Amino acid sequence: MTAPLLDVKGLKRHFPTESPLFGAKRFVKAVDGVDLAIGKGETLGLVGESGCGKSTLGRLIARLDEPTAGEIVFEGRDIARLDDRALLPVRQSIQMIFQNPFASLNPRMTVGAILEEPLIIHGKGDRSKRRRRVMDLLGQVGLRPDHVDRYPHEFSGGQRQRIGIARALALEPDLIVCDEPVSALDVSIQAQIINLLQRLQRELGLSYLFISHDLSVVEHISDRVAVMYLGRIVEEADAVEMYRRPLHPYTEALLSAHPEPDPLAVSREIILEGGVPSPVNPPAGCHFTTRCPYVQPRCSETTPPLVDHHPGHKARCLRLDEIEGNRLTEGARTVEHKS
Repeated sequence: MTAPLLDVKGLKRHFPTESPLFGAKRFVKAVDGVDLAIGKGETLGLVGESGCGKSTLGRLIARLDEPTAGEIVFEGRDIARLDDRALLPVRQSIQMIFQNPFASLNPRMTVGAILEEPLIIHGKGDRSKRRRRVMDLLGQVGLRPDHVDRYPHEFSGGQRQRIGIARALALEPDLIVCDEPVSALDVSIQAQIINLLQRLQRELGLSYLFISHDLSVVEHISDRVAVMYLGRIVEEADAVEMYRRPLHPYTEALLSAHPEPDPLAVSREIILEGGVPSPVNPPAGCHFTTRCPYVQPRCSETTPPLVDHHPGHKARCLRLDEIEGNRLTEGARTVEHKS
């Protein structure tokens, strides 16, 4: 098996905050021990409710935030503790597309200047070569050459996101972190941007971490899907397998709320009681205990590991261990009875 392009191990990001009582320090556990891997040319979709830590995880991988603990192994090298100087060449290979296509672009710079800036920072060619590269980037994302001297406010939301994509492509990266790249766009424009990302992936061999709360978009674009809850990955599987046979109760609830396009299809929405607990003081053991319909006393005592229950299908749930154990016991009894 070939080594993955990105291999995240035990990644944590705890933000310090002051308690209202006596000013004591507490920590917001935004990312709390994440393991995941992305292969070359692969798209890993990352889904979960708002506030679960998806964007923070993306920023950690792009090294826009400092990790509290853990490893970010990119192309066989741990980049989690590199300083700014050592990170400079790595930043060429990991780029990011942001959620808001207006706020992420400098309103005082023309499109040409925005796309040329990363080339200048990394010393890529002289002015003539940089200008040609800028024109090539505009063509790659479906913009016209005369757009080069315009400012971001002169474009629509979809066009601005194309500029953001072009900027991410400027340094010919291997991995792009897409942080909700279509959530601020109309549905028809979303489809255009998704098709553009898929075409660029085929042509350039890109890998994506695609962060979104839209399950339809994630299902369409992803090879594999990881589900995040309160700072942890609770399930990970091939996209088809995940949508066909979810294992974790949280994933079941998410998918049950997914609108069914077939008006004749019978669906049953699972309503989770209560809200998401505070990441400052998450529940002991399994973080999902306060909302899980299958909760057992031991769920609050033991933190379930993320383990394979089917080939390539991982989930973090003690109930699944019990189900698998019962199946093995029943199988053994069947064999014993036949013998």
